[in-house]
Amino acid sequence: CSRCEPRLPVLLVYEVGGISGVLEALVPFLKKYFHLITMKEFLESKDRFAAQVKAVYVWWQRPIIDRELLKSLPNLKVIANSGVGMDHLDLKLISEFGVRMVNTPQAVCNSTADTGMALLLAAARRLVEGHQTAVSPDTKYFLSNWLGEEVSGATLGIIGMGRIGYKVAQRAKAFDMKILYHNRNRRRKDEELVVGAYYCEKIEDLLQQSDFVMLVVTLTPQTYKLIGKKEFELMKPTAILINISRGQVVDQDMMVEALKTGIIKGAAMDVTYPEPLPRDHPLLQLKNVIITPHLGCKTHRSYFMITEEAVQNILAVLSGLPMSSEVLPD
Repeated sequence: CSRCEPRLPVLLVYEVGGISGVLEALVPFLKKYFHLITMKEFLESKDRFAAQVKAVYVWWQRPIIDRELLKSLPNLKVIANSGVGMDHLDLKLISEFGVRMVNTPQAVCNSTADTGMALLLAAARRLVEGHQTAVSPDTKYFLSNWLGEEVSGATLGIIGMGRIGYKVAQRAKAFDMKILYHNRNRRRKDEELVVGAYYCEKIEDLLQQSDFVMLVVTLTPQTYKLIGKKEFELMKPTAILINISRGQVVDQDMMVEALKTGIIKGAAMDVTYPEPLPRDHPLLQLKNVIITPHLGCKTHRSYFMITEEAVQNILAVLSGLPMSSEVLPD
């Protein structure tokens, strides 16, 4: 009957397809393990589904998890987040309802590190400007003094040497880059030796020495506007900033000033605040900036791996088994 308890655990998602929905290609996989309902279905039949929902899959920050939703899901056990960053979730609030939280750090590492290196290379060799020149109807010849920066032998400073930061270091080593890193905790000596990375206890030392600075931190109160006026002034005037973490890790107003006045040479960002930027934002007018639409881990393979990791974590919680990536409130 239509009101019977579903055979599989009920999983709530924001929607399927559309702008913010779970990809349709992932639905058959999810339906192997869950009775899938959307927010629209839930809101239309709250009396039916409220007590049945055991898990929520947050797909790129949707649905929004607030007190009202948590109150309406009395048997909710777990919220699984696609990706690593949890700054869009009120972890303390969620934990107050006895709901556990998991993310998917393993699945996103390689694709996000690839994005970081792609941005570094594109900015260093001015690929976006070059493409625009090559296809412009006004171009009659290519300038011989069109010069970029050498990547091989340059110094890369990685701020945030977690899983993704370490993957970036592995890629940078293949380009014969000198690697500096700053992290809350120093990595083991053997891990440093494998990629040839040198630890900078002070972020200032890293900024002063690096030709490229890549941000790979999570957004926390401690990393909010981590890079501001003082930090830009410490960087080389030839340095390029790459951000694959969160837009709010950088003071965007100070970055505009630094880019306009030549305090730094350029920036390449996969993240901004907000996303997308208002169409009249000054960053969009600068030629020494590359901005991509939060491509991070957006590959066909990565999206499936993210969902696979989320499903494993949800099933572990529902079965009372250990899970690989529980996130606890600070």
